[in-house]
Amino acid sequence: MEITREKVLEILKKIKHPETAGDIVSSGMVENLRIDGRQIMFTLALPKPNDPFFNSIKKLCDRQLKKEFGEDIEVLITVPVRVGTLKTEPEVLPDVKNVIVVASGKGGVGKSMVAANLAVALSKQGWKTGLLDADIFGPSVPKMMHLEGSMPKVHKVNGIDMIIPLDKYDMKVLSIGFFIEPDDALVWRGPMATNALKQLLQQGDWGELDYLIVDLPPGTSDIHLTMVQEIPVTGALMVSTPQDVALADVIKGIAMFRSEKIEVPVLGLVENMAWFTPEELPDKKYYIFGEGGVEKLAKKYDVPVLARIPIIQKIRESGDAGVPVALDENTMLGQIFQDLATRFVEQVDKRNNELPPTKRVIIQH
Repeated sequence: MEITREKVLEILKKIKHPETAGDIVSSGMVENLRIDGRQIMFTLALPKPNDPFFNSIKKLCDRQLKKEFGEDIEVLITVPVRVGTLKTEPEVLPDVKNVIVVASGKGGVGKSMVAANLAVALSKQGWKTGLLDADIFGPSVPKMMHLEGSMPKVHKVNGIDMIIPLDKYDMKVLSIGFFIEPDDALVWRGPMATNALKQLLQQGDWGELDYLIVDLPPGTSDIHLTMVQEIPVTGALMVSTPQDVALADVIKGIAMFRSEKIEVPVLGLVENMAWFTPEELPDKKYYIFGEGGVEKLAKKYDVPVLARIPIIQKIRESGDAGVPVALDENTMLGQIFQDLATRFVEQVDKRNNELPPTKRVIIQH
């Protein structure tokens, strides 16, 4: 039998919502109906988010359509995405003034190193600072903070188990790496990863903070979406190396944060591995990965470059040893991160003075 729009709607009109008693077509619950050969696609927009009758109505639609047109047809039923502001759920991180995500378009550009050293530099400037390692698939903060093998304690607050962040370098630190074996993170997918992040956000006893620096996984993933759903993110800091392939991925990250549904301001760019300086020739600069790419990108998207960090062996050695280079502001590298922290604070203040607070994104099914 030929599948037509009229016939499909006629069949679906016989299906009623148990609570409203109205049929799903006349009630406007069938949206975006499309027919492609033996494939029928539509959105089932039920009156309530997480409607308890969704699965039963979906199965009934599938069964009735296949009864009419044959078992070989494919029925694809989706749910609508609704975006708004959460008002009724308890506030997460109520005493944290600014939540900043540190992101990158691709892995291997030094995002975690920048996040860790920025947090240390902010702490040294006297700001109450927290560092959250949300890189679920490859947590590196425990090593960078010399906290491998550490286990945070748990205490009850109003009957809820709350995780006490570890104290390190005068700041608070939490990482999924404290709770799993190093190799386990590599196989985490979907709900396992997002639920782990939710727990760190909802049950982390952060207390009062001026800045919570969040190290996100590279790229764009469910983790990024979970962040903006769970908390109002003040702004994003993008990290990139100078080569074109890294910059192309940064553009995707900027587009994601600036998208209509997310609207998280991008505070600035940090160019890592900007040039190579041999230890024995401190005045020499070799632009191994190219020069000027980040500046061009910054101008195009009207985003400031907050720091340019060279390739120096000391950065790698300090990270491996768990002693961030930002701890010693009397060194060239330490001063770079102190300057980054100063410019970063200025950008956050500018953002808070000129833009309204970021809203949490709610995606209901």
